[in-house]
Amino acid sequence: MGNLGLLGAGLLLGIAACGAALGIGMCATGAIGAWKKGFASNKMAPMTMLVFAGFPLTQIFYAFILLGQIKAAAISNPENGLLYFSFSLAASLAIAFTAWVQGKAGACACDALGETGKGFAQYISVIGISEPVALFAMVLTMISL
Repeated sequence: MGNLGLLGAGLLLGIAACGAALGIGMCATGAIGAWKKGFASNKMAPMTMLVFAGFPLTQIFYAFILLGQIKAAAISNPENGLLYFSFSLAASLAIAFTAWVQGKAGACACDALGETGKGFAQYISVIGISEPVALFAMVLTMISL
């Protein structure tokens, strides 16, 4: 059972990283499309779109912090491996979906900013709204351990 807890810790980071990769990829394609439209119409291509694409990356840090906590718990209490595996799976999905949603919102923000050149602060605010979901998943899982 102890190995199950350690397996969960490993999956936590892997699943969260997959979510971050999907989110970054989605937003990056939105930025590239917005830049292409800008270049085609001789408009400026705002580099601030890179900020949008970077948001999903933070989820990996939350998963890494949580991984250490779950790993320590699984090593010290191997009989609770299934519990730690379950915590890891639930937290990793919450963190991964947060990254995916941020990427989707970031792609839309790139499109809007590329077209209008306005609204950067509003777009950052909307992308950032989902960030606490990953933080809550991390913190509440840590408290539950």
